[in-house]
Amino acid sequence: MTEILLVLGALVAVGALGFLTTVLTPALMTELGLWILLGGLVTGVPAGLWYHVVLYRTLARKMPLPSYWWLAPVALHPHLAPHEYAPIKPWFMLGALGFTLSLVGGIAAIAGVLVGS
Repeated sequence: MTEILLVLGALVAVGALGFLTTVLTPALMTELGLWILLGGLVTGVPAGLWYHVVLYRTLARKMPLPSYWWLAPVALHPHLAPHEYAPIKPWFMLGALGFTLSLVGGIAAIAGVLVGS
């Protein structure tokens, strides 16, 4: 459910940013998009890294992890008990938020560049 809300939020944000591109100057839209992208990276990269660290530490105590575990870590969530998932969830959500902001900011910057050219 959370993922669906994130996707819908991203679509609304992309639509709003597309509308803003026609209202704002292309240079301002590009700058705004780059700032949002930077905010997403500053938020998402450390949170995503720490999510992987906490997930690894939790699961390594319970089971041997496959060598590719970090490529699809969400597939390992069913192996977590609810009390084990609780400290992981905030980092997972913050990383997802940072990823979403990065996508929205990148799309906004690209839209500003395309409209300006």
